Amino acid sequence: MNTNASSRYDVVIVGGGHNGLVAAAYLARAGQRVLVLERLDRVGGAAVSARAFPGVDARLSRYSYLVSLLPGKIVRDLGLRLELRRRRIASYTPVERDGKPTGLLVDAGDPGRTRESFRALTGGDREWQAWQRFYGMTGRVAERVFPTLTEPLPSRAELRRRVADEDAWRSLFEEPLGVAVERSFADDLVRGVVLTDALIGTFTHAHDPSLRQNRCFLYHVIGNGTGDWDVPVGGMGAVTGALAEAALAAGAEIRTGHEVTGVAADRDGDGRGDAEVSYRAPGRDAEGTVAARRVLVNAAPAVLARLLGDEPGPAPEGAQLKVNMVLRRLPRLRDTAADPREAFAGTFHIAEGYRQLATAYTEARAGRMPSAPPSEIYCHTLTDPSILGPEAVRQGLQTLTLFGLHMPARLFGDPAAKDRALAASLAQLDAVLAEPIADCLATDADGRPCVEARTPPELEREIGLPGGHIFHRDLSFPFREVYVPGRKASFPGRDGGEDEGGEGGRHEDRARAAASGAAARWGVATDRPNVLLCGAGAVRGGGVSGIPGHNAARAVLEELGGR
Repeated sequence: MNTNASSRYDVVIVGGGHNGLVAAAYLARAGQRVLVLERLDRVGGAAVSARAFPGVDARLSRYSYLVSLLPGKIVRDLGLRLELRRRRIASYTPVERDGKPTGLLVDAGDPGRTRESFRALTGGDREWQAWQRFYGMTGRVAERVFPTLTEPLPSRAELRRRVADEDAWRSLFEEPLGVAVERSFADDLVRGVVLTDALIGTFTHAHDPSLRQNRCFLYHVIGNGTGDWDVPVGGMGAVTGALAEAALAAGAEIRTGHEVTGVAADRDGDGRGDAEVSYRAPGRDAEGTVAARRVLVNAAPAVLARLLGDEPGPAPEGAQLKVNMVLRRLPRLRDTAADPREAFAGTFHIAEGYRQLATAYTEARAGRMPSAPPSEIYCHTLTDPSILGPEAVRQGLQTLTLFGLHMPARLFGDPAAKDRALAASLAQLDAVLAEPIADCLATDADGRPCVEARTPPELEREIGLPGGHIFHRDLSFPFREVYVPGRKASFPGRDGGEDEGGEGGRHEDRARAAASGAAARWGVATDRPNVLLCGAGAVRGGGVSGIPGHNAARAVLEELGGR
């Protein structure tokens, strides 16, 4: 391999998303020579802010909205200048009962007020008491599980001992979540509000035997040991900016506009040799190659397979509609007892009753657009107006983001499907408003309404998410399987799921390599010893967390002795 000193690094990181920046900062601070190669002309991946509408001074968090899983440890370790602001209102869910518009308000700062809302909706205290017991249980699990996410990956048995609650373990890790939801709650709306955290970006249902819903739910309730979802002050771009600043200050080199086109690594090697990364860039030197002792890939396993020249297998499938809006004012609600400034400050649930969620899933699975698309909405500017410019503040503008569920990529083969999905989702919002949302939209410099939508195929084209899957692949439980010779062992697969070893001696060796060593201990292994995952496709990936970046960095330093 013909390389010189200027093109040889200790670590090359493929992808400048937030996880890649976390890894870069940790490794550069430890004295490693680090290069980050990013395809786009800016870093951040999905964790970015953008002025989406001409002439409107609002920096929208365009793809990712809230932060829960970013550990305080990473913020402290890297000295990040970052503020995450707590939302006083956890959620509001409008509904019609006995022909009257009403709703369920969950006030994180006032349990008594929340209890009264449950009582008014359900006619008694049963559901409120069940809510307290259920989320008391998830809170205890969060306190015990979240610290393990930045430690070496525990085995299933070790994590079970850490949880130390057999009822909780069964409910969250062993039986479909729908069993616990139906055992705990009787009210259809309350059941739906609980279940939604199991369906964010995950196309599944309450009783899926694969437990996809359990894995998604777990990551939505354990963040920082509390499960709170906070607003990043300054928008998601502030998170990325702080991480890029930390990486650069530590000495990492970041090259944007550099698309990685291939990764060459010895499939059966011992990890002692260099890997080689090829890239394409603008300008006179349009193509190049760099060598590194380790390559960290902040991209989906399916993307890594393509870079390695492997067969990627079945593509992951994203399942959401993302909608960004800027409003002249917040809309009035049919439930006149609800203050829009409170209702939209938390998570505003739309068409997310338990039966409604099941119906939408069944329709989408059959290839039909859901007749009543479920979604959730929140208003960033009610918690953090700093994303607005002075004139936008003077005009009283507000941002609104909608995250639609059960919108799998399979629904968007027809060019007109996006417009239908947006219209159907906004119609469900209109059904709980006292005025059409269209009447509240601001207009841009060209007089167009300030609303944009992104489908799974668009997320694939714009930010490289295969199938538009926001987690790169189905989420994994945060534990490892113990490798047993002769038995198939699993590791993060090239198809975005799990790949199996044990097919002959070569596959047995690959399985053994994937189930041992520092990379496996930290949940970032691939079947190439010197190529590690550092993005959402790692075992403890998903969300804006930085955890895979932290864990990949720890694995590298462990392997290389911290040099």
